[in-house]
Amino acid sequence: MVPTPRSIQRTYLLLLFGNTLAASLIWGINTIFLLDAGLSNLEAFTANAFFTVGMVMFEVPTGIVADTAGRRVSYLLGTVTLSASTLLYVLLWQIEAPFWEWAVASMLLGLGFTFFSGAVEAWLVDALTATGFTGSIESVFGLGQIASGTAMLGGSVAGGFIAAETSLAVPFVLRGVVLVVMFVTAFRLMHDVGFTPTKGEGVVREVRKITSASIEYGWRVPAVKWLMVEALAMGGVGIYAFYALQPYLLELYGDPDAYQVAGLVAAIVAAAQICGGIAAPRIRGRFGRRTSALIVIAILNVVTLGLIGLIENFWAVLGLIVVWGLLFAAATPIRQAYLNGLIPSRQRATILSFDSMMGSTGGVWAQPVLGRAADLWGYPASYLLGAGISALAVPFLALSRRENAPADSLELADLRVATQQV
Repeated sequence: MVPTPRSIQRTYLLLLFGNTLAASLIWGINTIFLLDAGLSNLEAFTANAFFTVGMVMFEVPTGIVADTAGRRVSYLLGTVTLSASTLLYVLLWQIEAPFWEWAVASMLLGLGFTFFSGAVEAWLVDALTATGFTGSIESVFGLGQIASGTAMLGGSVAGGFIAAETSLAVPFVLRGVVLVVMFVTAFRLMHDVGFTPTKGEGVVREVRKITSASIEYGWRVPAVKWLMVEALAMGGVGIYAFYALQPYLLELYGDPDAYQVAGLVAAIVAAAQICGGIAAPRIRGRFGRRTSALIVIAILNVVTLGLIGLIENFWAVLGLIVVWGLLFAAATPIRQAYLNGLIPSRQRATILSFDSMMGSTGGVWAQPVLGRAADLWGYPASYLLGAGISALAVPFLALSRRENAPADSLELADLRVATQQV
């Protein structure tokens, strides 16, 4: 069967839906799961930081796997690795393992996610370009946000309910099962289109070549570089803000065993993600440049995080979570379109992985810092500190805007030119 833009989009949405469903089954209870295993706030968020350490260590190597062995191979490896490491988490919870074992398992989880991070997006853009797609890239990424949000909504609610009715470990087991299903699905439907995996030149030589080209077309391109530095400031705070909401809302609610309330956090963010995905193309249309939209959203994000820290009321914080989720969801498709318009096809997966690595690097230092702040002064103070860190992203977005890159207003029809520059 000859692939078409429509079939490519269907497969992309199915992959996003399955990935997010698997992941979101534990998103609403992950922090509670770690605390239930006997870890303190500092240890729990340090374990999450080791997850991001794993992503930092493996983002570029797995991106190179996607750019050499192929995006499909990378995705399949990700499902296997993530399923196995998730089940390892359950074992550690069962035996009340020491912290260092949680650190190792968290790094393996990070490895699993890095196989996905650059591969799926690179596969989509290359396949759409090869099949003659001429629509708006924001619209496609926006549909992806809707698919992910729908899966997250169902998965997070189900995960919280299942944990309350059974045990905290069951959603983790179900996540492993869903990932096995996604392996079979991707094996049948996901094939590299518009991209030919490199063979015959030797792995070491190809790794050196792609790494060198990735630095040339990524870090040495100012517009890309400043966008990646922005991720360094925003990435860690976003991860902390999401996972800290679980115990913080339980604290505000007054019942530490109300796991459904913890699942509600992820559900609210998921619903906001759906709305944000729908709104992203419209938001983009109100700005002459993509960076203008990103800067405004970043400023509103800082304000929202600050208010979460200042207003210690359960219902008010729920409302602010909705706003925060909408902002994040609306910014993601715009940022994806901007970044993809700045980079060439040959190094796409590697550079996207490097960008993801920068966000993960932010999580390495931000999560323990903010987790320790929560231990010392409480969750509200940690959110105020997170708002201050997030504010650092705004000047870097302004620096990227100053480069006046064509991708600041580039559509996918023109992106075909960018993908042919290598």
